[in-house]
Amino acid sequence: MNLRAATWNLFLGGLDGADETRLDRQAEILSEIDADIVCLPECNRWDEDNEGRLWWMAHTLGLQPVAMVRSRLGTPPVQNHTALLYRPSKLRLMGRAILGRDVFHHALIRARFRPVGEQDDRRDFLVLATHLSYTDGETRLREARWMTDYGGEFPGMPTAGVLLADLNVPDREPPDWSLIPKNLHSRYRIVQADGTFGGVDQRALDVLFGSGWQDPQTLTRVQRSPTVGHFYPTEPVPWCLDYALVHGMDVTSYRTHDTPQARGASDHLPVVADLEIRP
Repeated sequence: MNLRAATWNLFLGGLDGADETRLDRQAEILSEIDADIVCLPECNRWDEDNEGRLWWMAHTLGLQPVAMVRSRLGTPPVQNHTALLYRPSKLRLMGRAILGRDVFHHALIRARFRPVGEQDDRRDFLVLATHLSYTDGETRLREARWMTDYGGEFPGMPTAGVLLADLNVPDREPPDWSLIPKNLHSRYRIVQADGTFGGVDQRALDVLFGSGWQDPQTLTRVQRSPTVGHFYPTEPVPWCLDYALVHGMDVTSYRTHDTPQARGASDHLPVVADLEIRP
């Protein structure tokens, strides 16, 4: 069975005050991507009007919400949310859970899916949808450890899965740290015992890879484009902060959806993975 998964940090829910122009544009772009599973971090204000924006987006894309979870930390009344949606014509939702409610800065959603038409659990798979903390590498490392169990065989869980996330973990050293404002270095760099900075902090990503999650770039041998660096003049570093990691799945393509329209719609770009579910 072929499956398309995508994740996209929407930057303030696609809203600029009362202006929903970016949200409309994001819906158009997501419709073009046509994914079967979509993780949407930063759905700010989507809880308003009985989650009206969540259901509008779901209906627009022909998807169904698994869950939308409010961030533990934030400034009321404008709260950050993470949403996970799926295509019910293709997949059956067999179970869901919200993990680490009092641990995650944002949220971690776990869902178990079964392809429509399957009579047993041989092709069941897990989806984890999350948004790790922006503040520092130590916090992200603690959060990432909630997902290591699912990087391989684990009692009661399927042996295949995909992790869709804004991990806030850079995929590389920057060409020059002076390209990043000094007040943001503590977000992305190792802070040493004496308070000085080391290199880029990738510990959260390393612990996920060490547990069995795989980078589709390794499987496809195709380098994808950065997901950030295009939006803020003060942060021009081309990094990948957004990921679709897998285990137990075949990956036929993995890319950053980099278009002029997407660059204007959010400070992140969508990540798209085409997968094959095997028994």
